[in-house]
Amino acid sequence: MDMQGKRQLAITQQQAWDALNDPQVLKACIPGCDKVEPTGENQYAIGMSVKVGPVAAKFAGKITLADIVAPASYSINFEGQGGAAGFGKGNSAVTLAPNADGCELQYTVHASVGGKIAQLGQRLIDGVAKSMAEDFFKRFDEAMQAAHPAAYAIKEVANNAVSTGNKGMSSNQKTVLAWVVAVSILLLAILLVRSM
Repeated sequence: MDMQGKRQLAITQQQAWDALNDPQVLKACIPGCDKVEPTGENQYAIGMSVKVGPVAAKFAGKITLADIVAPASYSINFEGQGGAAGFGKGNSAVTLAPNADGCELQYTVHASVGGKIAQLGQRLIDGVAKSMAEDFFKRFDEAMQAAHPAAYAIKEVANNAVSTGNKGMSSNQKTVLAWVVAVSILLLAILLVRSM
């Protein structure tokens, strides 16, 4: 499975970086997640419950961050086991680039799955992964709005200016805010684990 995407965030690059490296924020934003705990330098253990079609299981996984260039980018390697349901592994790259509207998060994910989950078909797995990603971004956006209300107030003013006809505003200002770097990678890792 390969996924890539980008999201415009109203928060700064540093705020996004900090949130994506906060286990409590990630635990709250990742669907079905009940554990994100540091296990070493740049390593985390995750636990989550996943349902893909008729297969439901509890997965345990490991995430390792590498190629860290704070607060701009890193790569994530992940693997997870769900017992008889299957396994998943892969990697992801995340970048955060500052811009006039806050920062933009870009991510790519490459993953493979095996076991019962893999037998369900790529279409179903991809659909679950995309749904989880959207759910994650929604939760992350809500968490960032609560943590950084001033950034979102500025975004609201910009959106109102656009809707009243100010042609000088960029289309990025209309974009719904989302989460950043690690979250994308963790989400992808979770998607892989969930699709096992």
